[in-house]
Amino acid sequence: MKLYQVVVKDIMRRKKRVLYASLGVVIGITTIIAVLTIALAGQTNIYGQLEKYGANLMVMPAISDIDIGLGGLSLGTLSVGENYISEDKLPEIRQIADGMIREALNIEDEGDIVTIAPKLYMNTRVDGTSVIVVGVDPQEERLLKTWWKVSQGKYLEAPNEALVGAIAAELLRFDVGDKITLNGGEVTITGILEETGSNEDYQIFVQLETAQKAFDKEGLVSSIDIRALCNACPTSDIASAINENMAGVRAVAVTQIAETEMGMLDKVSRFLFALAAITLAVGCFGVVNTMTTSVHERIKDIGILKAVGASRNQIMKIFFYEAIIIGVAGGLLGYVAGTLLAYIVGPLIFGGVAVTYAPQYFLPSLALAALIAVIASVYPAFRASRIKVADSFRSL
Repeated sequence: MKLYQVVVKDIMRRKKRVLYASLGVVIGITTIIAVLTIALAGQTNIYGQLEKYGANLMVMPAISDIDIGLGGLSLGTLSVGENYISEDKLPEIRQIADGMIREALNIEDEGDIVTIAPKLYMNTRVDGTSVIVVGVDPQEERLLKTWWKVSQGKYLEAPNEALVGAIAAELLRFDVGDKITLNGGEVTITGILEETGSNEDYQIFVQLETAQKAFDKEGLVSSIDIRALCNACPTSDIASAINENMAGVRAVAVTQIAETEMGMLDKVSRFLFALAAITLAVGCFGVVNTMTTSVHERIKDIGILKAVGASRNQIMKIFFYEAIIIGVAGGLLGYVAGTLLAYIVGPLIFGGVAVTYAPQYFLPSLALAALIAVIASVYPAFRASRIKVADSFRSL
């Protein structure tokens, strides 16, 4: 009879003890797989949201908040700085962005490399309801927000036209052809957007010049969204250059926001990994305990094996084979349980994000579980190999 047959028969005879030995490994692998799968879904969700947003950079007015206090009492904060950006800065921003991208990627072709979409946000009342009116450059905005779809009517084209978000149109009962009064001026609704799941659903969009004229903000914008038309564009460097060379504005690379969110995700993942490591350590001791008990229970069997010519290496191999089976079984069950746990917990953590099956973690989970079990079986296997034939007779 071959060694692996001896191991399999022995495992079948001691099913409950083997199950208890693998339980700690199962819990540890379950935690690790759940953490990895949820973290992967979280990263995919964050990058997907960034891609959906469209812009790589945001340029906003450089406003500072100063804490106002009286003695030890805080009276709130005071905002210092202009609330708007002059349109005169747009060519300079384009020059900085285009120049840095051309230099970084050795681009010599003419034409704009970046999409620059200025916006003017104004709070007003329409039919007695407070709404946000957004002045945009229709062409640049459409290049930036490729996911926009018009459900009714047509896209924004003329100065006297308006495009309405889905929920705003529903709440205010707007329809294509209706008139909207903006500070005395009048625009006609020519299109209604499909629902996007963002703040855009509650807003009304008009041409930038129309909003500036209606609210006496000629030559001013609230913010500027910039989309660099390449994945390898140095957006963080562009943001730094804008901040260093242009007064009155503050540029932020969207990737920096992503890195902040990823940093929080990494901290939570590291904490959960620490818990998983502790669980695996406990599981390792469980395997050691089970294997050691198994040595005491099989003194007679080990003595018989030695009496018929089994070597110390063969005795150790029997325990190592058993550990590998325990580890693979624990890894398999842990992978399945971890994936199911991720499907349950993931949407709760990331607000309904879809957790997907991660096959790339299957083989590593089996390998890690088997490695833990083998390491845990080293001492029991060594003790078993030291048992003498005479010891087996004394156990009778």
